[in-house]
Amino acid sequence: MKAGDELAPLEIPITRTLIVAGAVASRDYQDVHHDAVLAREKGSPDVFMNILTTNGLVGRYITDHFGPSARLRSVKIRLGAPNYPGDTMTLTGTVTAVEGEVAEVRVTGANGLGHHVTGTVRVAVPARSDSSEAS
Repeated sequence: MKAGDELAPLEIPITRTLIVAGAVASRDYQDVHHDAVLAREKGSPDVFMNILTTNGLVGRYITDHFGPSARLRSVKIRLGAPNYPGDTMTLTGTVTAVEGEVAEVRVTGANGLGHHVTGTVRVAVPARSDSSEAS
């Protein structure tokens, strides 16, 4: 890995089930994440994804790319356009720096409304040794 390397894009269909399951799994019971009627009453066109689900998807994107030995060191994200059911979020990333076994990756998740998430992830990727490949 080196600065400038681009990660393959990952398209994630934004379903109502993903939004609700992510909110419940992270114990975020705010009605705007699971009740479309109440979300509309509060001015949203529908339920929308919470930041904890987005954070988990960003982490998955990084660890899927770097492999099972990768360890997240920090995830710093900022939300923008909401993720609503029926849209698709496409995650992209670029390695911006490498220090030893730690890479810094700039991540963007875009949907039909614009950038849903932008941020920086630091990930440790231990070097593979020849002995581990032989086992």
